[in-house]
Formats: sequence, C-alpha cells, structure tokens
Amino acid sequence: MFQEERVDFKFEWEHLGNLALGRPNLGPTTHIALYRLMQFTLRDALIRHGGVELANRVFFDAGRNAGAAIYKHLLNAPKDMGELVRSLQRSFEELGGGIIRVEEADLEKNHFVLTVAEDLDCSGLPLMDEAICTYDEGFIAGILEAHLGIPFRVREVDCWCTGDRVCRFEAVPRDPTAT
Repeated sequence: MFQEERVDFKFEWEHLGNLALGRPNLGPTTHIALYRLMQFTLRDALIRHGGVELANRVFFDAGRNAGAAIYKHLLNAPKDMGELVRSLQRSFEELGGGIIRVEEADLEKNHFVLTVAEDLDCSGLPLMDEAICTYDEGFIAGILEAHLGIPFRVREVDCWCTGDRVCRFEAVPRDPTAT
C-alpha cells in the first residue's frame, strides 16, 4: 500500500484499520500535541526536501483527499447544502477538528465563506505573520467538490496565527483549465 509509486491517490477508508481491535485501551482519540508534532515535522521535512511550494501542494492535496473521504463515509449523502453543513458541523465537532460555521453562502455563484474555531491545526499557536492551514483549504475543497461536482479554489483569508481567533476560508469555483 505504501511502497509502490503512484500517480493517483490510493487511499481507501478501510486503510484506517480496525481501531477498536488495534487500540482496545487507548481508543480512537489522541492528544492534539501528537497530531501537530506529526503534521509540523512532516511539513518541515517536505520543505527541506522539496521546498515550500511542494509542501503546500502536498498538504492541500492530502486535505482534499481527506475531505472527499469524509464526505463519502461520514456525511450520509446530504441532499442539499443545508444538510451538508449540519452534517459536517456535527462530524467535525465529534472528531475534534474544530467548530465550523458558514458566514456567507451564495448558492447561485457557489461562493462560500466558512470559519473554523478551535481549529485542530493552529488554534493556540503563537503569532507567525502567515496563515498555515493549507490542509484545511484542501479539506474544504474536497468536501465541496464531492458535494457539488465542480473543482474549488479555497484560500485561508484569516488565521489564528495572523492574529484572528478563527480561521476563515473563502471558497470559489476553480477554472478547471487553470493550473
């Protein structure tokens, strides 16, 4: 599963394994420090070996892949955008990923502004003068793309690390011919 080269993503939900069997004492949760340790050291290694642009692309793509998987396996085939948002809010809070709110939703233009409070990736970090939630950008794109069937460009416009107390993301349809 992890030793072969690939062009397309090969992740399947079943790759998460049987957590009840594998972690009978610790259960399915972990401490946020351990998650951030993995994320930040992985990002550091990607930057060292391939540069910032590559690291950002990898984190965005991984987030997009995760968003599509969450949509398929946890969000119960929502019929409309309201049901999608409610299901996503419930699932994300249950998983400890953050508290999602929709600030703007233009369904005709497919333009959305979402916030994530208590974001798993950055809430509580010191000021850095840079937004860091690239994985979340991909995650939101993956969910919207799975639901609406069109590609999205998602950008973090406010971040805890830039002095805000929520992470704010703007999502707009992406020109499929753009790189």
